[in-house]
Amino acid sequence: MDRRIFMAGGAGVAALGAAGIWYGMKSEAAPLGTTEIIRASADGPTDVDTSGITEMYLGAEDAPVVLTEYASFTCPHCANFHATVYPNLKKDYIDTGKVRFHYRDVYFDRFGLWAAMIARCEPTKFFGISDMLYDQQREWLGADDPAIIADNLRKIGRVAGLGDEQIEACLADQDMAKSLVAWFQKNATDDDVSSTPTLFINDTKHSNMSYADLKKLLDAALES
Repeated sequence: MDRRIFMAGGAGVAALGAAGIWYGMKSEAAPLGTTEIIRASADGPTDVDTSGITEMYLGAEDAPVVLTEYASFTCPHCANFHATVYPNLKKDYIDTGKVRFHYRDVYFDRFGLWAAMIARCEPTKFFGISDMLYDQQREWLGADDPAIIADNLRKIGRVAGLGDEQIEACLADQDMAKSLVAWFQKNATDDDVSSTPTLFINDTKHSNMSYADLKKLLDAALES
């Protein structure tokens, strides 16, 4: 199954909620410091407060072009994008003030949510941890055992400079997990996102592409 495809517009998001996608965090399955179960609401994201979610972005506030990427930490196509496209994008456009880059989470599964909670544990470290998650995706996601995957994520957090108590507090934050799921659902519905990575150059949606193709679109947007 191609994990890039996860829904078909708003109806797909509603189905995701109605199906009761469960993000199990029971200690016997994955020792995340809580015995609660997180579930995406069958009523959709409107009943969850997402005002505390930080929009993660890099680049100048007044950059003439805004590039938004919808991606999942468990998506291999996203890992490839971050290995083959993102470094040049950052060097040529983000770091030079031409593009402001926004990153928006997509959750295929509980592991992607756990990874996002680690990455967001300390906002100033988000993009550094994101790079580690994508660079090491095969390693931390390679086990079939959720407990091993959870411990692999903890190790990434420690390497990034997060303390053990900080890591456990982030992974056990039920309210944050629910808000992240609701935020993802709302964004995906509003922007009609149906695969990852999906890119928006200003308000125009594009699918995954090579750096050469992305460069042409960005240059055209800068000239317009």
